[in-house]
Amino acid sequence: MSTRNAVGQFGEDLASRYLTTQGLVILERNWRCEIGEIDIVAREGDTLVICEVKTRRGLGYGTPLESITYRKLTTLRKLAGAWLRSHDVRPREVRIDVVAVVIDQGAPPQVDHLRGAA
Repeated sequence: MSTRNAVGQFGEDLASRYLTTQGLVILERNWRCEIGEIDIVAREGDTLVICEVKTRRGLGYGTPLESITYRKLTTLRKLAGAWLRSHDVRPREVRIDVVAVVIDQGAPPQVDHLRGAA
């Protein structure tokens, strides 16, 4: 596994644990279809949460949240629809969140949760 993949996997694992401590139930991780991939699918009460995880080693290229573009949010909306169709689920609400993880050497990882990014 490459360093980049290992960092991404670490960030997703950390994000999953964080979301669980916040009361979300993880339904699925790394769901893929022809459109792309959803990092985490979770449920918070009656709300389905589609979660993008961005992990960075330091802030030299900006924060992880700064890397989320309008195009990425549009793709996440499409992915949410594809996931719902493939699972025949009708939640009361669908929300797209972003979890940003910063791993800086010598400091504990920092997790930032942006609810309702799109």
